[in-house]
This record gives sequence, C-alpha cells and structure tokens, in this order.
Amino acid sequence: MEQITRIGMDTSKNVFQLHGVDAAEKPVLRKKLTRREMIRFFEKLPPTLVAIEACGSSHHWARLLGSLGHDVRLIAPQLAKPYVKRGKNDAADAEALCEAVSRPTMRFVPVKTAEQQAALMLVGVRERLIQKRTQLVNAIRGYGAEFGITAATGACRVVPLLECIAEDETIPELARELFALQGKEYAQLQCEIERIDAKLMEWHRNDECSQRLAKIPGVGPIGATLLMMKTPDPHLFKSGRDFAAWMGLTPKDHSTAGKTRHGVITRAGDELLRSTLVVGATAVVQHARNGRGRNLTPWLIG
Repeated sequence: MEQITRIGMDTSKNVFQLHGVDAAEKPVLRKKLTRREMIRFFEKLPPTLVAIEACGSSHHWARLLGSLGHDVRLIAPQLAKPYVKRGKNDAADAEALCEAVSRPTMRFVPVKTAEQQAALMLVGVRERLIQKRTQLVNAIRGYGAEFGITAATGACRVVPLLECIAEDETIPELARELFALQGKEYAQLQCEIERIDAKLMEWHRNDECSQRLAKIPGVGPIGATLLMMKTPDPHLFKSGRDFAAWMGLTPKDHSTAGKTRHGVITRAGDELLRSTLVVGATAVVQHARNGRGRNLTPWLIG
C-alpha cells in the first residue's frame, strides 16, 4: 500500500473498482470492493491522489475521501473516455481515470460542499415542479379541447379555464369531477413552486455576488442564482469565450486541412443554466427592437 502513488476509482451504488500505480507507473492495485470495504481501505491508506469520474454521488465521495487526507480529483466523463484502451467495464474505466489524472493539461471538476449540493437540490426541485406543472396544464388544455372549450396560452389562463368548465352543465359530471381533481393538483403545485421560489429569492438576497449579477441585463434573480450555484471558480476561465464554451454556447468545430467548418452550438454545458441565460438574452434583444430598452441598443450593437 505504501507503493501506491495514485488511484483511479470507478464508482457505483455498491461496488467500487480500484486501479492503482506506483512511482514507476506500474500497476500495483486492481481490486473490487464493496462500499464498506472501500471506506476501510482508504482509512488505512496513506494520503494518495485519487481520481473519480464526476457523476452521481461523486462529490460525496470526494468530500469523504478528502476528510481522510486524500487528494481527490473529479474528472468529467467525456475527458476520461479517451483513455479507455478497449471495451467498457469497471476495470477499464478505473484504469482510464488513473491515467487521465496524471495528464498535466487535464481539467478537473471542483468538489462541491454539502451546502452547495443543497442549493443545487433547491434548483433541481424547482425545475421538476415546473415541468410537472407544464405537463398538467397541457393535459387540462387537451381534455378541455375535447369538449370544445379552449383558452389563450399562458399558465395564468388555466384557473379561468377550470372555472368555465365547472360552470358548463353540458359537460358530463364525471368529466367535471376529473377537471376539479386536476385543478386541486394544479393549485398544490403552484403553492409548492411559490414556496421554492421564496427560498430561492432568500438565498439570492443573502448573496452579494448574486445580487450584482442580477443587475446584468437579461440575467435577473433566477439566472444570477443559477450562475452562483452551478459555475465553478471564475478564475478557471481565461476569457469570456472560455466561459461561453463551458456553457456550450460556442459552435462545434469540424475544421481540417486549413478549412474552417463551424456547426451548431455544442450544448456541452449545463442545460438549465444555458437555457435560462439564452431566454434572458433573447428577451433583452426583443425589448431593444421594440424600443423599450434604448439604453441597451449601443451595448447590443457594440
């Protein structure tokens, strides 16, 4: 165990595959351990460089192994994949991680604290509730159209639509009962979303940097909160274009032999953060075109 200089660990729910090398880059550890065995193994192991793929529960294991004195590095899956020699199994993945972490130009994912994970959970719960609300609204509209009752677009039109359906005696009583049931579900979802939004705004008001970001045109409180929760240390980006590339807003590059071929944006970053900022920027452009943001026109042209 004293010969091990770094370890690549492929994680799962119950089984963990380890691959370790010594100072001469010779493999000296190939072992599959259960959850309890893995923790006991690292408790006895001297401080070592450990590479883990950035996936589900990886931040938890990084914090745990870090508390035991180990230097833990998280590697994005797409950056570790090129080091897989052949096939796809736990042992090959662990070996690839062990090799990838030794590269001097390798980029690593910053380990999130438990507080940051809780904040991200808040954002994830809000997104799930909004998706569920959208699904429910579409179902109500679809069922209403089957009885010849429609309403203008927008979530604010759902309650008047349900009231109109409840007062329409030409609709069968069974259908009206089901519409009322969906109305109660919609009201419950709306209350839960408002409660989550209140917690999100409280987090935003307590963070000075988030408040500064919200002053940027097109960002707002939600965008600023997402930027603070999901963006790593800004010093990791050399320029604004590097940050745009991290979010997946730069075009795909298919250039060769001196010929430049750019495709659509890569969409390689966080989908929720990217879509929020794109929607905000689109709203700013539309306001400027409609003459409602004249102070923004020089900035957009420039």
